[in-house]
Amino acid sequence: MALRYWLIIIGLGMGWGMSFTFNAVLLRELDPLSITAGRVGLGALGCWIYLVARGVNWRVPAQRAASLMAFGVLSYALPFTCYAVGQQDVASGVAGIINAMTPALTVVVAHLWPGGERATWLKSAGVLTGLVGIVVLSVPMLLDGGASAGWAILITLGAPLCYAFSVNLARSFADVDRVAMVSWALLGAALVQVPLAFLVEGAPQSLSPAAWGALAVIGFGLTSAAFIVFYWVLPRVGPTNITLPTMIAPASALFFGSYLLGEPLSISHGVGLFAILFGLLMIDGRLFRKPATSS
Repeated sequence: MALRYWLIIIGLGMGWGMSFTFNAVLLRELDPLSITAGRVGLGALGCWIYLVARGVNWRVPAQRAASLMAFGVLSYALPFTCYAVGQQDVASGVAGIINAMTPALTVVVAHLWPGGERATWLKSAGVLTGLVGIVVLSVPMLLDGGASAGWAILITLGAPLCYAFSVNLARSFADVDRVAMVSWALLGAALVQVPLAFLVEGAPQSLSPAAWGALAVIGFGLTSAAFIVFYWVLPRVGPTNITLPTMIAPASALFFGSYLLGEPLSISHGVGLFAILFGLLMIDGRLFRKPATSS
């Protein structure tokens, strides 16, 4: 893989890890539903500006557009809300580690999905290893925070579970341009999330420049621009290499949460992160394949 593609993949992983840091900053001034509304709203705006500027064919039948927008609620509105709600009681670094469970939960959902990919013994072992990592990460939090910490962990786990279902559903939109798919999906997420945020939380009060900056970065940078780049690089590096940001993001979330927000690090963070990442390597399988022998 060329160096420029490695740099893009590392950048995506670090950026998506930082999204949890920006969530923590925004939670100081905004409620969770409003954070998600701002993120999907700005993300949709950025994607549609790109589509129009590049002349990408965004037109799909009305029924197809409705399906894509419903898909966006599952793929963006729900998981982003899970993270924002969970991070009221869970540190940004912990949320980033929990996010790394996405591939493991995807294996489980794909195995149960009609016509889905059956899990091998190695992938199953990877899922179990990842779950052990979540347990190791959760026990100290449960001892310190009690029921509120337990609920926060479960709510945060709802995000990778949403992603696991959306990955399998995305196959039904294979005929749609990838950026157009994300644009319609984010539009659907925004059309649901923005009214919901106003109804439940009311209109946001005046925000500080730091909050506006965080909202712009998480919306335009880490949502619209990141997904446009993601789908641009995907055919160039292949579906296996494109999963690498998942392994980079949790370490990025831990680093920036500690460095920028002063979140404490503990042994359970390191052990839990190691277990989940090792589980991802088992699911990926590359390190466990026998080297090809030349005849």
